[in-house]
Amino acid sequence: MTEDVDSRLARPVPAEPTAPARLRRQRTGTYRERRGPVVTPATRWEPRYRQAVIGADVAATTLVVVTVGAVMKLRHPDWTVPQLVTLEVLTVLAVACALGLSRVWHPVVLGQGPDEFSRLGKGLFASVVALNLSLLAVGTPAGARLWVFVVVPAIALLVFPQRYLLRRLLHRQRHRGRCLLPVIAAGNPAAIRDLIARTRLAAHVGWRVDAVCTETGTAERGTDLDGVPVIGTFLDVAEHVRRGGYRIVAITPDSYWTPERLRRLAWDLEGTGTEMVIAPGLMEVAGPRLHISGVLGLPLLRVSEPAFTGFRRVVKELVDRGGAALLLLLLAPLVLIVSVLIAVESRGPVFYRQRRVGKDGRLFTIVKFRTMVSGADAQLPALADGNQGAGPLFKLREDPRITRVGAVLRRCSLDELPQLFNVLAGTMSLVGPRPPLPSECAEYAPHEQRRLLVKPGMTGLWQVSGRSDLPWEESVRLDLRYVEDWSLALDAVILWKTIRAVVSGQGAY
Repeated sequence: MTEDVDSRLARPVPAEPTAPARLRRQRTGTYRERRGPVVTPATRWEPRYRQAVIGADVAATTLVVVTVGAVMKLRHPDWTVPQLVTLEVLTVLAVACALGLSRVWHPVVLGQGPDEFSRLGKGLFASVVALNLSLLAVGTPAGARLWVFVVVPAIALLVFPQRYLLRRLLHRQRHRGRCLLPVIAAGNPAAIRDLIARTRLAAHVGWRVDAVCTETGTAERGTDLDGVPVIGTFLDVAEHVRRGGYRIVAITPDSYWTPERLRRLAWDLEGTGTEMVIAPGLMEVAGPRLHISGVLGLPLLRVSEPAFTGFRRVVKELVDRGGAALLLLLLAPLVLIVSVLIAVESRGPVFYRQRRVGKDGRLFTIVKFRTMVSGADAQLPALADGNQGAGPLFKLREDPRITRVGAVLRRCSLDELPQLFNVLAGTMSLVGPRPPLPSECAEYAPHEQRRLLVKPGMTGLWQVSGRSDLPWEESVRLDLRYVEDWSLALDAVILWKTIRAVVSGQGAY
């Protein structure tokens, strides 16, 4: 998993197949060389990482099963060793089979977004059913009825953090330029430039565009696009894949790519172990809203409406209210200590209240710990010229109004703890877009108003992506992405990443 990737070099294009062979391929799509996947130092890490994940999941499952089995043996000394061993083996096999059938180890999802954890959760839930059926088939010793409902949650408590740590190790390697998937892009130069920029900005995704093919085989100016060599035309893509061992062929929008040409390219790539990815280039929507179906033999990309109501939203509401109540109970001593420190350092109220805009444009009062001197709002006009915030936001890295205690609270994001009262009251959510000021909403463009379709959150994609360091356009894009692609799995990932963002303090001032 640690080998350095090959340097990007243009590879020679082999001679074009003879006319009869080329015609045979065009007519039937059956002419292709079956050489199998090309394994290079740039892709050798992938099966190793997958094996490491599988081994870690099975090892964690075995460890939990043996530990729980030992505890159950102490509570039920009448259990025989064969009974206990049978129970443990059935559990490991049932969980492993359920995870395998749920495709939690598929290379497409490993290290990629919330779908990895969503599949893992579904796989563990399926293991409950599989294990119950297995135990019914072989019988269980007396007192083992609660076995499933103890061992599976225990496995989840170990497997989820373990999978997250493995992902963090993978992402760290990717930021160092290792463990990346070599990509050859084919399409419109402008769309390819955008793809190159996005892959470089988000190295953790694991894509690195190593080569480009255009319709003419040349760039707009010179022989490369943003430092990536142009190595041929669209007709050369399959041959370069066979010789170069590219892991992904990224097709970006271009008038050349008709359904027939895409089908032929897919045929030519069969047997190479290369994945063909097509970017529709229509809109930035992903996740649970996208559905692919076939109608009259045509592949159709269906985009469903964002889910602002329904069962999942009820679950989110219950998690918000229950989570806020639990956190307030657990953090009550910390809230009391912070309140005393604020009151001792400077005169004024402990809590700062401000009008914000919530779901559907309704105004509400947000509650935070006061981090500035009393009457700080009256000093705002005198500081307006030094504004360092993006867009309509007002921010100063060295704001003279912030108290010493307030600076620490902001650094650790503790000033936002009282917002749990807002979540408990139903005006905010644990996860959502940033709660805007009325003055900010007055400057919103029409598309930016979509941020108000859901409740604002204490944390969100903006919180785990840089906070105040983000450009305004990027902050808006992240909020709109959350609104469009919301899911319970995405909320879980954001909450987990928030802990790391708070500890690092990046963008907090």
